[in-house]
Amino acid sequence: MKRLFGLLLVVVVVFGVVASGCISGGGETTSETGTSKTTTATEKVTLTWLSTQLTPPEERAFVQQTLLKGFTDETGINVNFVPVSYTDMVTRLDAEEKTGKVTIDVVGDLHGGMDYMASKGWLMDLSGMPKLEGRTFIGTFEKYSVINGKKVYVPWMSATYVMVVNKEAFKYLPDGLTEDDVMKGTDKWTYDAFLAWAKKLKDSTGQPQVGFPAGPKGLFVRFLHGYIYPSYTGYQAKEFDSPDAVTMWNYLKELWPYVHPSSTTWDAMSDPLLKGEVLIAWDHTARIKDAITTKPDQFVVVPVPRGPKGRGFIVVLAGLAIPNNAPHKDEAWKLIDYLTKPETQIKVLEKVGFFPTVKEASGKLPEGPLKILAEGVTAQSSTSDALVAMIPNLGSKGGDFKDIYRTAFERIVLNGEDPAKVTSELKPKLIGLFTEAGVEVP
Repeated sequence: MKRLFGLLLVVVVVFGVVASGCISGGGETTSETGTSKTTTATEKVTLTWLSTQLTPPEERAFVQQTLLKGFTDETGINVNFVPVSYTDMVTRLDAEEKTGKVTIDVVGDLHGGMDYMASKGWLMDLSGMPKLEGRTFIGTFEKYSVINGKKVYVPWMSATYVMVVNKEAFKYLPDGLTEDDVMKGTDKWTYDAFLAWAKKLKDSTGQPQVGFPAGPKGLFVRFLHGYIYPSYTGYQAKEFDSPDAVTMWNYLKELWPYVHPSSTTWDAMSDPLLKGEVLIAWDHTARIKDAITTKPDQFVVVPVPRGPKGRGFIVVLAGLAIPNNAPHKDEAWKLIDYLTKPETQIKVLEKVGFFPTVKEASGKLPEGPLKILAEGVTAQSSTSDALVAMIPNLGSKGGDFKDIYRTAFERIVLNGEDPAKVTSELKPKLIGLFTEAGVEVP
């Protein structure tokens, strides 16, 4: 864990730089090998790119109207960007691989999904493809992209989840907690201190001031399994029904009266922050970016609190891969080349808040919104008690995994059921998902 944390710290420190530049490119005619077709200058190739990332409407619009337009202008290659759920991606790729009629040229997904698809033998070994010039991928990410000795994906984007604080909230800090404690993530910035702060905020303002994206499409389940569970139990799933887990659930029950009641309808936290509905929120970096860019003088990004076992948080790594029997492999590689250029990655950081995976996009942090975001990410990863979690790779069972935590939350926190009873009932199903997938319980 210490080694992983050390590597992660190096990764995050090189993130946060925004430089501008023009995207240059070739557009040479190439020939496909293997099962791929030969293309000529007169033929128009349309790639099919399935992605579980950049799927919200505003992010999708950026990909289709800006990002891919630049690629098509540069290469003459069209791209059909298909946002999909993880389950739908796995189902479609499985069916196409079995029939031998693959229509997908590129897949974009998180590390866990790539790990699962690689275990099924669906992904091409990219080690024989031409070198991607002009970029050096972060070493930690490169390590993850090689699975069972094969280079199965190219690191594409990274992110995490953080807390955003409206500076107004610092006026209501509880006794014993300072602004510096929160900003730096000291030992005093604990979940107990967070509860005391949330209570004081409500008592002082007359309404709950904490918000979570606990709506139908929100990412609150990531907070449950990747943040507060490791912070209280040391694990995401292994100690699901332990006494420490019961303590954690009882804590959430105590916290929830100070959480804004609309949280169960919110899918992202930028709007509630901008509208002043809450003063403190937790969410994915990409989903709170708009609040920071709109009012950079009003918000700061801070580390999450620590629990009895440490400060649990998720590192998100997304990659780009090519299915084994993709119809346009050379053109697919050109798309991957384009998406991982430093200039392109900077545009992604500017527009949607995902961090680069290449060192050439690093340097001195600029003043402004992105510096606020990058400094918060760096502060969280720099804490001495960091407990790094990766999203588990459970294939088509990934949805079932999330449903178990969501069900536990609804039954225990919203409906008031006994946490010991609920977790003991749900744990066999949870462990069964990992057993069925042949994956170690995290």
